Amino acid sequence: MTTTGEDHGAAGGGPWWWGRRRSAALDVSLAAVSALECGLEGIPFARDAGIPVAAGVLFGLLVGSVLVVRRHWPIAVVLVVIAVTPAQMGFLMGLVGLYTLAASELPRRIIGSLAGMSLVGTLIVTFVRVQQDMARGELTLGDWFVPFASITTSLGLTAPPVLLGLYVGARRRLMESLRERADSLERELQLLAERAEERAEWARDEERRRIAREMHDVVAHRVSLMVVHAAALQAVARKDPEKAVKNAALVGDMGRQALTELREMLGVLRSGGDGGSGGGRGAGDAVPLVAVGVAAAAAASRAVDEARGAGGEGPRLVEIGELVEQSAAAGVVVDLSVEGEGRPYAGEVESTAYRVVQEALTNVHKHAPGAKTYVRLAHRVAEIAMQVENEPPPEAGASARLPSGGNGLVGMKERVSALGGVFVSGPTDAGGFRVSAVIPAS
Repeated sequence: MTTTGEDHGAAGGGPWWWGRRRSAALDVSLAAVSALECGLEGIPFARDAGIPVAAGVLFGLLVGSVLVVRRHWPIAVVLVVIAVTPAQMGFLMGLVGLYTLAASELPRRIIGSLAGMSLVGTLIVTFVRVQQDMARGELTLGDWFVPFASITTSLGLTAPPVLLGLYVGARRRLMESLRERADSLERELQLLAERAEERAEWARDEERRRIAREMHDVVAHRVSLMVVHAAALQAVARKDPEKAVKNAALVGDMGRQALTELREMLGVLRSGGDGGSGGGRGAGDAVPLVAVGVAAAAAASRAVDEARGAGGEGPRLVEIGELVEQSAAAGVVVDLSVEGEGRPYAGEVESTAYRVVQEALTNVHKHAPGAKTYVRLAHRVAEIAMQVENEPPPEAGASARLPSGGNGLVGMKERVSALGGVFVSGPTDAGGFRVSAVIPAS
């Protein structure tokens, strides 16, 4: 975890205006050294000014101790330095004060003004002192030395601390900006990670529902017909052996078809749809659930009976006739009517229409065995419509006693809605049940 500049500055918990104890100790040490320097420089100042030496030393100690407030009041420190420049004391305080001023967050015009005042003050004082020394004969150089010494000294005492302070201040602000940006990026990454986790959870739930729906569509219809034929076989086993043999053969065929579809589905769930080629994936590696869901949907949509061959295509509308024949063989009277001229549709459209009719017929076998059923299929210009309606069962309370998970209608509605269609289901006035769906053709 990174910390912002504010948190980073307050980490040490220093006294008063200091953010850290180390900063306080440094400023106090600099102030003590500066006070000692100014105190020593106060001796010649007292002699030149004609005041007691003790007063000059005390004045120097007070002036030098001002450096302790350099972080809180850098302007005051620089103004004091400028004020005592004629006394030729406070050189350390001047250097540190200008550095602190340049490194602070003050506007550049204030920094430039105070630095310029300090430069001019140092230049004037140096010029006067050097000229006096030359007048007394202490320096025997030419007249060129006075401006040279004045300019060099003033620039040497002003430019380096100001430039260094500007550099350190800019670097500090850059680091604070980078810290804040890192914190902002970290917060954004955390939010993105949370959203990604939410989306992944939603995708996992969606794929679970999708896999459950595909498993239901693949197996439920076959097993339902098997149970119906088994019940018919039990009823006619002794009375009509020939019909019993025929029903037994139908049960066997449907059982093989159901096992084939179930085996294909389980194979997809185990391999993740990689075709068994290995692909560098270890046997214990986890298969992404999204890939499993897509592969499961593809496996559920593929035809597995011999009539479809090995083309790998999903169920088509032309195969609805086979569904009707299977239901008729199970003892349900199904009337199939087709309106309009049939034409090829997108694979998912035909597969969804087929599954709707298949699930509706499965529900008839479960809840209304023996009831006459009407299957209507209409090919329209921009859509395809289907309706499966059954009459009340011939005997009140008759049932094949097939378990129902209550997911058939939900799965049909999800399939149709995913393609932008409309799905409606409910009981009829005559006591039967109707399932209707309209799916866009493209």
